[in-house]
Amino acid sequence: MIQQLLTFEIELQVDALFQENGIERPTTLKILTEHPAHSEHGDYSSNVAMLLAKIVRKAPLQIAGELQKRIEKSGLVHGLFSKVAAVPPGFLNFYINWETWSSGDYLVSKGHADQGNQTKVLVEHTSINPNKAAHVGHLRNSCIGDSLSRMLSQAGYQVEVHNYIDDLGNQLADTVVGILHTQTEDTFARFGDFCWETYAKVNQAYKVQPDLVEQRSTVLHALESGQSNLAWMGALVAERIVREQLDEMKQFGIHYDVLVWESSIVRAGFWDTTFELLSKTDMFHKVTDGKLAGCWVLKNLEEGADSAADNQDYQGDKVLVRSNGILTYTAKDIAYHLWKFGLLKNDFVYKKWGDGLWSTASQGSKKTIGQADVVINVIDYRQQYPQEMVKLALEVLGYEEQASQLKHVSYGVVSLSPETAARLGIDITDGKSSYAMSGRQGIGIKVADLLDRMERVIDAKRSRKAGISSRSIAAASIRYYLLKYQLQTEVIFDLDQATEITGNTGVYLLYAYTRSNSILDKAKKDTQLQTIKAKFVLNLLEDQEYQLLRHIAYWPETLDNATKQLAPSLLCQYAFELASLFNHFYSVCPVLKGSEERIAHRLWITQIVKHTLHQALEVLGMPTPKRL
Repeated sequence: MIQQLLTFEIELQVDALFQENGIERPTTLKILTEHPAHSEHGDYSSNVAMLLAKIVRKAPLQIAGELQKRIEKSGLVHGLFSKVAAVPPGFLNFYINWETWSSGDYLVSKGHADQGNQTKVLVEHTSINPNKAAHVGHLRNSCIGDSLSRMLSQAGYQVEVHNYIDDLGNQLADTVVGILHTQTEDTFARFGDFCWETYAKVNQAYKVQPDLVEQRSTVLHALESGQSNLAWMGALVAERIVREQLDEMKQFGIHYDVLVWESSIVRAGFWDTTFELLSKTDMFHKVTDGKLAGCWVLKNLEEGADSAADNQDYQGDKVLVRSNGILTYTAKDIAYHLWKFGLLKNDFVYKKWGDGLWSTASQGSKKTIGQADVVINVIDYRQQYPQEMVKLALEVLGYEEQASQLKHVSYGVVSLSPETAARLGIDITDGKSSYAMSGRQGIGIKVADLLDRMERVIDAKRSRKAGISSRSIAAASIRYYLLKYQLQTEVIFDLDQATEITGNTGVYLLYAYTRSNSILDKAKKDTQLQTIKAKFVLNLLEDQEYQLLRHIAYWPETLDNATKQLAPSLLCQYAFELASLFNHFYSVCPVLKGSEERIAHRLWITQIVKHTLHQALEVLGMPTPKRL
């Protein structure tokens, strides 16, 4: 990557400058390069001279001039730059040599230099409770997780994707109680829709039938024991729901390697081993008095953490075993993460679930799954404390290295805009800016319903339907809508905005990509153009073309930065700008008209636009159709 090569060259010359002046390099000195906002300031820029001024005791502009001469003398970074300029107050501006760039290996991202990278990254995402249909908030998690997996794979890592199925939790128990103790006369297209209504009904029934809540405890115990009619009923409900959820996710290009069932963790004895390990530490103990009497609790290492035990939001997360003997979610998660890092003597067995997909099971075969070097969990920001407790448990057990490699990709939840909430029958007279979705109240936008709606919008606006299906375009558009926001942003979901197809949308990107295909196909089919070979010609480079090439030059490092930051939104931002620049280029620079040399030049530009946009769309998990 150009940026890496440039940074290395600057580092080299700065170190030489220190050595000649007999100065020890400060450990805090960090050399960075950036993309100037205005192209007259070059294609890359560095303020390193200003950082060195106090250390070397020279004026920044003088230092910049010295570094400029050194870089020019060493060959302008393998000839990648045509010019380097030292400008007031001390910036170094670098101008790409486009002939060198166009003929080298800098046009596309090839991932990390070490394509034989043996680092294994385990990504867990989706992990929806198997008790009802998925909603758009769940889909945001899945889209983020799937794009991160694609980014890491492109970077050369070994990536394994897990979907954790909580088949022993309260939510599944509630749905089972609802099936047994509530009634419905409605018809439903899918089992998940029936369970959506049933889950909401039973939560309403709990308010008027307090004794019904006891049934939840009965079902929970049955699910955990796994040996009763209730346990079989829960298993059947969970399996049916998971199959529907996986079918929905598949329509968005989302795939998994492994389904890990919570029941498998319990029945494989993971917690028993984990309990034994934790019991040997001073941080895990049984409470003998107070409101937590009888509970096994993991202490918090942080100062002042005792007060957190009085906080209802945190209490359940610190307690690992309740006084009635039922494990909390966090307890099972700690055991699961010890397994993820290959730190348990226990292991799962697996059965085939579908194409390329394995599932943990009570009987099956051994597989080389897990044993990760890095673990990434995609979970919304509300789960920050449980994630911290898992990391704490690893540290308490002496696994500091593994704890440092446990990454929580936190993101903002999806809520509803007032207009969308009103359509769903929510009272918006309180004037809130957004309204939370609630499974217990049956309030939310189901994934299947959103996809159906978007498909109708796309279908109504397509004049020709010779390319991919309207449903595929709809899924790509929804996926892009959920990825384009920064992770920490709360997505205020608005049906009208989500179904737009102009502006910064997935459809806009697909149109730009198919336009590049169309241009290249026309050139191949036109008898007069068939003999023209695409070729970059520097002296024909116009401003619109230069701005486009400049942006393409930034693609490899953009992908690298997005991967390091685990931030898919950076790729959305890049792809939208690339599509916009290409469409502007297309409108002012006729590709298939003019001299043969100019046509060859613009065909070459169109080719690299197509190739770069193809990579961006694939990493974002979007289709790359020849036609729409």
